[in-house]
Amino acid sequence: MLRFPSFAACVFAVAATFSASAQSLPILDQNPPSLRWRQVRTPHFSVLYPQGFDSAAQRTARRLEQVHAVGSATLGVTARPLTVVLQNQTTVNNGFVTFLPRHSEFFVVPPQDMSLGTLDWLDQLAVHEFRHVGQFDKARQGVGRLLVPLLGDGALGVSSVGVPPWFFEGDAVGTETALTRSGRGRIPNFDVGMRANLLSGRYYSYTKAVGGSYRDLVPDWYVLGYFMTSYLKKHHGPDVWDRVLDRYYSFPFYPFSFSRSIRRETGLRVEQLYQRSMLEAEAAWRDQQRELVLTDGRELKVQATEKVFTQYEFPQYLSDSTVLALKTGLGDIAQLVRLSKQGREEKVFVLGQLHWPEMLSVAAGKAIWPEYGFDPRWGQRIYTELRVLDLGTGQLTRLTQGSRYTAAALSPDGTRIVATQTDESYRHSLVLLDAATGKVLQTLPNPQNQLYIQPRFTPDGQQVVAVVLRPEGKTIELINPATNQVRALLPVANVNLSNPQPWGDYVLYNSPQSGLDNVHAVHTGTGRTYQVTSRPFGAYHAAVSPDGRRLTFHDYRAQGARVMEMPLEPATWREVPVATADPARLYSAQLAAQEPGARRLLPQLAAPADSGQAYAVRPYSPLRHAFNVFGWGLVQSPAGNSLSLGIRSQDFLNTTQAIAGVSFDQAERTAGFFGGVSYQGRYPVFDLDIEHGGRNAGILYQGDVYRDRWRYTRLSTGLRLPLMLTRSKYLQALTLGAYYLHEQVRDYNLPVRRITEVGPNSPLNGVQGSVSYARVLKQSTRDVGPRWGQSLLATGRTTPFGRGLEASQWAVQGSVYFPGVGKHHNIRVRGGYQWQQQREYQFAPAVFFPRGLGYVSFDRLRTASIEYRLPLADTHWALGRWLYVQRFTGSGFADWAHGRNVEGRFVGSRTYQNLGLSATVVFNVLRLRTPIETGLRYVYDTRTGNWVLQPLVLDIGI
Repeated sequence: MLRFPSFAACVFAVAATFSASAQSLPILDQNPPSLRWRQVRTPHFSVLYPQGFDSAAQRTARRLEQVHAVGSATLGVTARPLTVVLQNQTTVNNGFVTFLPRHSEFFVVPPQDMSLGTLDWLDQLAVHEFRHVGQFDKARQGVGRLLVPLLGDGALGVSSVGVPPWFFEGDAVGTETALTRSGRGRIPNFDVGMRANLLSGRYYSYTKAVGGSYRDLVPDWYVLGYFMTSYLKKHHGPDVWDRVLDRYYSFPFYPFSFSRSIRRETGLRVEQLYQRSMLEAEAAWRDQQRELVLTDGRELKVQATEKVFTQYEFPQYLSDSTVLALKTGLGDIAQLVRLSKQGREEKVFVLGQLHWPEMLSVAAGKAIWPEYGFDPRWGQRIYTELRVLDLGTGQLTRLTQGSRYTAAALSPDGTRIVATQTDESYRHSLVLLDAATGKVLQTLPNPQNQLYIQPRFTPDGQQVVAVVLRPEGKTIELINPATNQVRALLPVANVNLSNPQPWGDYVLYNSPQSGLDNVHAVHTGTGRTYQVTSRPFGAYHAAVSPDGRRLTFHDYRAQGARVMEMPLEPATWREVPVATADPARLYSAQLAAQEPGARRLLPQLAAPADSGQAYAVRPYSPLRHAFNVFGWGLVQSPAGNSLSLGIRSQDFLNTTQAIAGVSFDQAERTAGFFGGVSYQGRYPVFDLDIEHGGRNAGILYQGDVYRDRWRYTRLSTGLRLPLMLTRSKYLQALTLGAYYLHEQVRDYNLPVRRITEVGPNSPLNGVQGSVSYARVLKQSTRDVGPRWGQSLLATGRTTPFGRGLEASQWAVQGSVYFPGVGKHHNIRVRGGYQWQQQREYQFAPAVFFPRGLGYVSFDRLRTASIEYRLPLADTHWALGRWLYVQRFTGSGFADWAHGRNVEGRFVGSRTYQNLGLSATVVFNVLRLRTPIETGLRYVYDTRTGNWVLQPLVLDIGI
């Protein structure tokens, strides 16, 4: 699964350092140090978890052992022992496996959307993520047998560079579908985008399918990979990928080696595999479409055109004639919009970092939804807090802080809220809150620890309906908080129910029992069930108009969901049998039948959660396990300027990173060693870096060239304090830093030295302080830069100890971002000022300098710049298998600088003024999913009249 992004990294990456200092190791996400960690050891796993999560940890350990026996069998791999970290401080729903260092992490709070299916969240993570373990360990053969001893676990990434991401994620989705009663391959919503594309005639090339698009919805790795990997399993056996990977890993280092391995095993090139899997899926779906009897619906004709993928989802009536919906897309960040029958679309509010937008709720002139809230320091502590918007006044209330509410709905009178939460011990609960204060009024009993999903109040506000996940499957319950009476409206079954909406004597809900996700209804008195909608691709999230005469929902399309409306007339509904199981879908039944471990694992997953062996538990000390070497051989040096020989270490809880090695400078042909450690387990981050080596350089002095070899020792140590401050649609981060630098040289015999270098008998003893801050608006995929925002960097460097070289530098630099003329255009205005005293030593520049010119050091330096950036064209150009061009962007800029020297031999001033244009291209090579951006810059120096053509730095978008 994809890991949740580090929002601090999305905001900016500013690390102001000394010119000669080592580059600090990156900031990782940590848990607060107050947690007490425990460890469960099984024959094949070490499960780390915070104290208080004991019961769920034991259960997860048992599940992992059960999955170990079958999860990677069809890959021909017996996975090596693995460490699994259970993260219970975050409400993000995710998990991942990595080999840097080799371990897995489960983010334990279950999702509230239909992707959960009917399986417990931790069980799904165990099956899906363990398949990734087997996939990575498969790389330990062939060339991997040689590379792993040379490079450590990092060799697994080197060997797998030619394996497309769609294989890893698609094969894992296929495995969860085959080995469990649920899995995303059984859920129509999982592939609704691909289905809509194919049935609407949008058949994309394989190049576009793996490369992506700035205009159209291209299904992600999970969906694309599920259909491609499953097609091959169906037609060539469940172990076909074992055979393909055996061929690939025998020697993977040539272009398209993965495709060649598929062809040699199956006779199909990867393009043919894509084409045949898409044709097979389309044929099955067209057969399904022929059997549909569609219900009518009227689209609210105020929504986006079909040019760019745009969605309108989760509609809620504001009045009989207006609907509130969530608008998102490739060109739009998440925002609430008001759609009216008079043909108007009005932006209401731009949301922050949404948790699950499916639980948008409107009542009594207010809207409520859950948003992520971030601990300023601890990246693994992410809350889910409730936001309430007064739709009349526009006032936003942060109703809860530091909470874990994953879904919430307002009562009809707007005075109460029903919400779901999962606490740090994996206990699920349904709570009632005061809508004015956020105070907990009641926590409903839940002795069996059932998961409540998407609750809503009944129209009279006296009862609550919710989907409930039990060990046997899902049902819908009608709950009376006053009496704690609970009544199941449907039998518990392996049916992926979602989105309950009470109305009159009915509860509307989504069900895939017809083969597609459509709105159904159950009569609360008789238990009889009906199909309400029948739409080509799926109808979701029903809401009833205030007068009870109309139903709105969002209807899926190839270029995004659209809000629809239809009459609410129970007499027209088609009665259907009560569903007892989700219908089989393309590949799901055959994958389960082929999978040798399914018969063994399914009964184990169905057994009571507390049954089975209890493993021994012992305390786990992060400090005692701080050093965990995972890579060696070629490593990136701390300065980031060369590959070196060394080792890398990182503990499983992200508290300590370390690196050490030897390097060789090819230009000067000198060797040295380096080391660094970053301890991030406390509020400030502690960094220590050391380098020792030789120099072989020359200098021109009085007309003669002198060369010399000397040795240097450089030490840098200090503290960083990274703070994440995001609370709205603006991403915000603040970093404070303070460092000490010591550098000295030996055997230096040049007659003079460069002012940027340390000389003999004059060590450098300096300190640096820095403050960096950024606040930028979220960006859509099509934006070329932030449309609103500010950033600031202030640094101070000096030598206050009175020994050795003396120098001082103080600088401040800031940027302001504005929207341009077009929707995705961007304007950046920058300014900076640098003051320095540089008689004995010269620090590296702390402000930008006009582009196209080499930096010139002045005692006083002022700089300014304005730049306009815009997208030029979004394309789908392909040059065979080699190149795929997605986008061209351009910019025009003007840079200015005025420098003045006030002492020394070069007293005076100079002004620089440059104008320029640049163009960049975003492209993919060799059909790799990771985009690359590069370009050219043409700069005109108004002072000299010269034109300069420069290549732009290659940006690999990972």
